[in-house]
Amino acid sequence: LYAGISSYSPEQTQQATDILKSLGTPCLIHQPNYNMFDRWIEDGLQDVLAKEGIGCICFSPLAQGLLTDKYLDGIPSDSRAAKAHGFLRQEDVTHERIRMVARLQEIAGGRGQKLAQMAISWVLRDDIVTSALIGASRVDHIVDAVEAARNIQFSDEEISRIDAVLSQH
Repeated sequence: LYAGISSYSPEQTQQATDILKSLGTPCLIHQPNYNMFDRWIEDGLQDVLAKEGIGCICFSPLAQGLLTDKYLDGIPSDSRAAKAHGFLRQEDVTHERIRMVARLQEIAGGRGQKLAQMAISWVLRDDIVTSALIGASRVDHIVDAVEAARNIQFSDEEISRIDAVLSQH
């Protein structure tokens, strides 16, 4: 009755949408990886989704936990980065990234949010984003996500400050 796709480029998304339309099956949702460190959907995918009326449910809004305060003091032994397998590797937790995370945490504090909350809010700020998938392993992760959804408005100054931090890599 309906279809959803994940991680397709703008061109692939348009092609898939056209094929699905020709079959009488609407594409309702696209599930891309999207967060402050991985903004690839801003290079055309958001435009295709808006044009076609397709929702966007982003996964990994916390960049596998990098966009939290978890790694500010090193790599905890029970963290994703400490494991031998998975999407977040120890080499992804660079000094440069941690400096960026610390600066982003300062901006979040100015908004009255934790960094994880601001990272989720940042993903949800655009009307094209329908939802954000979180990987909650504890109740407080769910509480943070709910709190994030209460404050998804960003001032132009906040966006400029965030973009300035993210452009320094």
